[in-house]
Amino acid sequence: MKSLSILGTSSNAGKTWMATAFCAWLRGQGVRVAPFKAQNMSNNGWATPDGGEMARAQAVQAEACGLAPSADMNPILLKPSGGQGSQLVLLGRAQGHQLARDYYTGFEDLWRVVRDTLDSWKSRCDVLVQEGAGSPVELNLMERDLVNLRPMRHLDGRFILVGDIDRGGIYAQLSGTWNLLPLGDRARSLGAIVNRFRGDISLFPNPQHFLAPHAPGLDILGTVPFRRDLQPEEEDGLTAADETRGSGDTIAWIRLPHAANLTDCQPWWDDAGVCTKWIQDPAALAAARAIVIPGTKNTIADLRWLRARGLDTAILAAAARGIPVIGICGGYQILGQRLIDSGGVAGDAGDEPGLGLLPVTTTFHTEKIVRQITATCNGRCWTAYEIHMGRDEIAAPCEPLHTVEHADGSHHADGIRSGKILGTYLHGYFEAPETRAQFAALAGITAHRPHPVTWSEKRQAIYRDMAAHIAAHLDLDPVRRYLGI
Repeated sequence: MKSLSILGTSSNAGKTWMATAFCAWLRGQGVRVAPFKAQNMSNNGWATPDGGEMARAQAVQAEACGLAPSADMNPILLKPSGGQGSQLVLLGRAQGHQLARDYYTGFEDLWRVVRDTLDSWKSRCDVLVQEGAGSPVELNLMERDLVNLRPMRHLDGRFILVGDIDRGGIYAQLSGTWNLLPLGDRARSLGAIVNRFRGDISLFPNPQHFLAPHAPGLDILGTVPFRRDLQPEEEDGLTAADETRGSGDTIAWIRLPHAANLTDCQPWWDDAGVCTKWIQDPAALAAARAIVIPGTKNTIADLRWLRARGLDTAILAAAARGIPVIGICGGYQILGQRLIDSGGVAGDAGDEPGLGLLPVTTTFHTEKIVRQITATCNGRCWTAYEIHMGRDEIAAPCEPLHTVEHADGSHHADGIRSGKILGTYLHGYFEAPETRAQFAALAGITAHRPHPVTWSEKRQAIYRDMAAHIAAHLDLDPVRRYLGI
């Protein structure tokens, strides 16, 4: 097995996108390829078929490889939840919350988990595409960095360095990172990529000429133009450009401070006749035709935040006007009568009244529910999943949203509906065009035209186009030589 690491000059340099593109490209070359990120910090989670939890970014990369996502592609997941630090998910299983200083006291134990998981891949794939995190040369962190250089060294791998020209200072990014790398690690370089170029690429000729005197030995493989249509998912949920997408009647998404799985919004972006807008201002709800409260990693804290900003009053007023409101996971809990987390197992502790729009009381438990299911709507079947620590007690009869099927073949009703107020635990609920069409119709958005395929199906086409895009703009011969393909 060969190891190919995608390292970046900084956070958000495009490592996730580039790792996904290389996964898709290698798959197209007939290579058995798998993704790996030793430690990810993200509230965008994914439920694996066996009930484990992993970062959604590595699940997307697994799709690009043609593999079923598994937690050993992301053995350590940190889910930030506010004042209590982050929830630690180890090999797919939640281990409780830890502050940063406590997390690092167990560094060697965590490294053994990463090392053993890396070794387990040696007989299962030809190439392991490892995504780094942040920068590999944070000098104060290098000795306890589980993600960048240590995993690469353990597998005697090679790396590609990704810099982001869109944020400016591309030569400083590349030369600065290169000159801070230990000499032994520089020898592992296959080259660098100038990422996210916008505009006329002919105005950026021969970057190697300018970089060479400042980073001898670092070869630029090429410049990759940014294409907005080739973004399968954002690692951290949203970019500034995604705060408002589309044109037409507005569906307002509440931008909670601890929002999780913001990718639930993304399937709407290809639909016609509707605008999705992430908001934090109560006044912005006045013109909304529908409201979505997304998932959250700290439900109690975000409920309190809603009240502090006056968004609770604005949501209740909108509901009284007949505006549809749907809550997803934590948002569903917020719509209920009461939320009880006496031990702070899901974030901040508390016993709070909810918005009272659904007859639900949620009690949070230490055991996390993580499961993948098959959802059905109007004959369409698709994969969705649940990740939550809350258990619900429904106080009055309500119409279920739809039926879901578990891996064991059992069926049960999911979610509830009370008039125009809906709640569901399903991440991926809006991936089916049928569910988006139903919600838009409930809101009276007559101009809405959903994209006819599911978001997961569209991602497959995006992966293929990403592979073709890097092949068209990069010199991949050094990669081919190293991998022997």
